[in-house]
Amino acid sequence: MQKNKHITLYVSGSIAAYKSATLVRLLVKSGAEVRVVLTEAAQKFITPLTFEVLSKQSVITDAFDSQEDFVPHIELADWTDLAIVAPASADLIGKLANGLADDMASLTLLATTAPKIIAPAMNEHMLNNPATVRNIRQLHHDGALFVDSGYGFLAEGYSGQGRMAEPEQIFAAVDAGLGVVQQGLKNKKVLITAGGTRELIDPVRFIGNKSSGKMGYAIAQSAINAGAQVTLVTGKTNLQPPLGAKVIHVISTKEMADAVAENFEQSDALIMAAAVADFMPENYVDQKIKKQAEDDGLTLKLKKTVDIIKTIGGQKHAGQIVVGFAAETQNLLNNANKKLNDKRMDMLVANNVSNDKIGFNSDDNQVTFLLPGQEPEQTPIMTKHAIANMLVDKISHLFNE
Repeated sequence: MQKNKHITLYVSGSIAAYKSATLVRLLVKSGAEVRVVLTEAAQKFITPLTFEVLSKQSVITDAFDSQEDFVPHIELADWTDLAIVAPASADLIGKLANGLADDMASLTLLATTAPKIIAPAMNEHMLNNPATVRNIRQLHHDGALFVDSGYGFLAEGYSGQGRMAEPEQIFAAVDAGLGVVQQGLKNKKVLITAGGTRELIDPVRFIGNKSSGKMGYAIAQSAINAGAQVTLVTGKTNLQPPLGAKVIHVISTKEMADAVAENFEQSDALIMAAAVADFMPENYVDQKIKKQAEDDGLTLKLKKTVDIIKTIGGQKHAGQIVVGFAAETQNLLNNANKKLNDKRMDMLVANNVSNDKIGFNSDDNQVTFLLPGQEPEQTPIMTKHAIANMLVDKISHLFNE
């Protein structure tokens, strides 16, 4: 879909600049023509030659060093079908949000009318600074598409939010940036759950699961890209919610059930991507349970939590779409089909979580889409963002049936 499209990549000063070389390779492989602009700071991390070899184009580093008889930043701005800023430093984001232009990157980005994809990369304290938050909100308001940074090991030597999204994730957003992805959910209200719920045992301990929330957050971003108004009900995660989503934070299954019930009536679709606890302690202990020397162990009596999607399935009205997820370790299709039929869902996304290299806390997954009356469709192992795009596309087709 990128074939013969003109894409300009802007690389600003960040240790993540090395990832941009992989992004250029992906874009060129897809058939796009790619030109690269390096800021002065970016050249401290990666050389122009790397990008010239990959793109087969001269790399632009200086707006004032042209021997041509045209204005270079205007020529490039007019040539561009899509502008990608990756990595986007706090400095360049600030310039774009405030219309400042004093180098080739900021001059061209101010001049171009092409859509923009921005992939922030910076320390989490810089990312959460009120000034940066304001600048990102302004750019989002101006129509820029953000591929949010992730949580991971930072250059400063500790883990936190701010790692630039992986090249494959940014590449997955290119079709949306080019307008190739149809606004299949335009003006639809989509309710999405993500992350895992926690059932408290005492003030210190809880019953939980290994969900990272990455799948649900990727779906929320994809739905926003497709034009939806998204409400995201999220359990505890280390992720930054997609800009443009209304976010409701919850802890327990009951809190999630209450939030879903409150928002379901006015929603066109519900996507239950959360890993909801199936059991909770029968009795909560309001003081920390002490380990006694004479005790051999601790016995907890558990009871079932509310089945959110089964409850909602009985309340759905004509035109509403309900999508569920099933994490299984065995008998995937049998268990998934039973859940699809018992809970009156329009679609179920099943994944085998016995493979510890994908699924929980991974950027990749492999799922099987099940719809009533249709053959199961299994995906290859692919990024969760790519799976999210497939899911959103399938939901948009359901609305059009």
